[in-house]
This record gives sequence, structure tokens and C-alpha cells, in this order.
Amino acid sequence: MPISKSKIINLLPEDQFQSSTLGRILKWALSSFRVMVIITELVVMSAFLSRFWLDARNSDLNEELNINKSQVLTYSSTEAEFRSYQKKLSILKSLYNENQNTELISGIVNLIPSDVVLSSIQKTKDGIQIKALSYTEQSIAQFLVNLSQLGQLSEVVLSQVASSVDNEAITTFTITAKTNTGGSR
Repeated sequence: MPISKSKIINLLPEDQFQSSTLGRILKWALSSFRVMVIITELVVMSAFLSRFWLDARNSDLNEELNINKSQVLTYSSTEAEFRSYQKKLSILKSLYNENQNTELISGIVNLIPSDVVLSSIQKTKDGIQIKALSYTEQSIAQFLVNLSQLGQLSEVVLSQVASSVDNEAITTFTITAKTNTGGSR
């Protein structure tokens, strides 16, 4: 007698719901939701464990911030003292510059010929501008020569010459010159 292939006999009746479309969809959903729940649990556990690392990092940063704050506060008195010295130095520098300007103006005034009258002296960015009146052209020329010989000035130029509007015998003129910061007398 030949051996027959054995068949599996299932004595439990098969559930009609499991073989239906809705039953198969429900079985698939339940098995995939298990996977999603496991993945979600892994994400939550990793977030929970990373919180410890983030707390430690936050604590380190707060400690470093407090150290830096204390260093800044330590140097604040030094900075205030430094700013005070800077303010005093700027005042001294302005007084020194005023003293140099006073010396320059007194030097110019000493060089004015007798028939020249100053209208104004203006300090420009890199020099001075002198406006004056004169009765003779020789006095203007003498004043130019005198200013050229003054060591504190360079490039002395007669820039404008005109007759006065009120009196034609008076000549108005403008002289521009550059100032030498370290000029000798």
C-alpha cells in the first residue's frame, strides 16, 4: 500500500470573521499598531534618557555664564577708571590744541603790518583762513612774506583780492595757509 500524504486536519472550526475582508484589515491594523507602539515607546525612552544629558549641558552652560558674569563685574571698576582717564586725556588734548592755536594766532597778529586790519581768522580742517583789509598792496605783500616765514604755516596763498564795496581805496583780501603741527619758529 502506498503511503499517502498526510493532511493536516484542523478540528477547530475556522472563524468566518477572520476570513472576511474586514477581519483581515483589522488583523493587519492590530499587528502594525503594535509596531507603531513599540517605535513610539523607543522614541519616548530616548527623549527621557536624552533629558539627563540636556540637563547636564544646561547646568554646565549656566555655570559658565555665571563665571563670565563675575569676570565682567570684576573688570567693571577697571573699565570705569579707564574711561575716566580717557575723558581727562581728551580734556588735556583739547587744552593743548587750544594753547597751540593761541600761539599761532598771537604769532600771526605780531606779523601784521601797521595798515592791515584783520576781519576774521578761521580755523579750517587742515589750516587757517585769514580775511583782512589793507590800504596798500605793499602791506598785503609784506604780510604774505611775514606769514611765509612763520614756521607754523606752510603753503601760504593769497586766494582772493577785491576792492571794498564801501571804500574803493581799501583792498579786501583772503589768505589761506596750512598749519604745521610740529613746525619750528
